[in-house]
Amino acid sequence: MAAAPHVSAVRSLYKRILVLHRFLPIDLRALGDQYVKDEFRRHKQASAEEVKSFMTEWENYKDTLQTQVLEASAERLSTVKFGAVLPEGNLRDFQDEQIGQLYELMLEATKPNRQFDIQEGDK
Repeated sequence: MAAAPHVSAVRSLYKRILVLHRFLPIDLRALGDQYVKDEFRRHKQASAEEVKSFMTEWENYKDTLQTQVLEASAERLSTVKFGAVLPEGNLRDFQDEQIGQLYELMLEATKPNRQFDIQEGDK
């Protein structure tokens, strides 16, 4: 039996994000992959309204990351800044749990000695 169209769209978005994460520094990739997997798993049984909002935000993330990856590739930058500024006004739309997740993600991403301190290319 074929998957419903919305299931296919969710799966396609999920896979595209993981492909784009391959262009991130290895420590951020590991952090991002785990976060994406957790979020998609967490929303498996979400209501139709929640799914619509969820998909919109993850599509925006994918588009932003894709643009940054393409710009970095075109400019052949050795150190690329990934991400976007989150306007303070957007935080009003977040639930308390989401603000907590965002805070924990920020702490992990800005640690001076990140958990995944792997050097690429070292032999």
